[in-house]
Amino acid sequence: MITAPPVTPDQQVYCRLSTKLAQALPPAGVPPVTERLFRAIAVPNFGEEPTGLIDLGVAAEEAGFDGFFLWDHIVFSNSGDGPPIIDPWLVLAVVAARTSRIKLGTMITPVPRRRPWQLARQTASLDRLSGGRLILGVGIGSPAYGDFGIFHEPTGDRDRADLLDEGLDVLAGLWSGEPFSYAGQHFTVDPVRFTPAPVQRPRVPVWVGGVLPATRPIDRAARWDGVVPIRFADRSLVRPSAQDIAGVRQRVAATRGSAAGYDVVVWAEVAADPATVPGVAVAYQEAGATWWIETAKPEPRWWEGITQRVAAGVLDSA
Repeated sequence: MITAPPVTPDQQVYCRLSTKLAQALPPAGVPPVTERLFRAIAVPNFGEEPTGLIDLGVAAEEAGFDGFFLWDHIVFSNSGDGPPIIDPWLVLAVVAARTSRIKLGTMITPVPRRRPWQLARQTASLDRLSGGRLILGVGIGSPAYGDFGIFHEPTGDRDRADLLDEGLDVLAGLWSGEPFSYAGQHFTVDPVRFTPAPVQRPRVPVWVGGVLPATRPIDRAARWDGVVPIRFADRSLVRPSAQDIAGVRQRVAATRGSAAGYDVVVWAEVAADPATVPGVAVAYQEAGATWWIETAKPEPRWWEGITQRVAAGVLDSA
């Protein structure tokens, strides 16, 4: 008689997760179509002068986009000699003052290299300045040496992930506007109350970025308000597939019990022909995506490409 091998703890976890994912799937033939796919652009915080980025944010609102996001880097090079860098928060503050509708934020802020209490003050102030339009994209950060190691900050993925988790806990506590204290491995906060609180309640929406196929960032994102799945190919950012988006949404739904009201973001390339976006994006909307963000890559003529894209506008709604 053949005896089946014992089930390992890892297999038990996998089986339980598979069951949860199966329960989270929509009924056969009924895709989780969202009512609307919001459209945005994301731009490297690079340049000699901030005025170009400010004008681009204003133009994005006028062109009908729903969101304008900036990268958040200190040094975008492991050599220590990268492109000129503009502080994204100062730019976003001016864009907030010159716009009225468009969502604003960073994609993404490396929380591990920020003091969370300072970030809490900045984000609460920007949320109030914008009338509650801020979205905070977060992650462990990249490049590890360029944004961390040069300044002798921790560069290990695990260390930065722990700093991210604790930093987010501190942010949420300080955003509450209520008395708060914290004692963690990396951060300690004595009793304090931060006011004024952000306009948005219970907090500024937090979207967590993570590189697929890793699942730990997706599980972290499920504890917050949105997820930004990222794919790399040949050491370059590429758009995740619609299947990627469906799988991420299902995992989030399994963890949370539901993905209702939760944002799933497609990190897409800048469209060479904007008229093609609605047709391409429909599969992602059917997979459960809520946002389609076209992001400029720091390639030759990238600034010309993104300014032309914004000038073309949203065109047909996806």
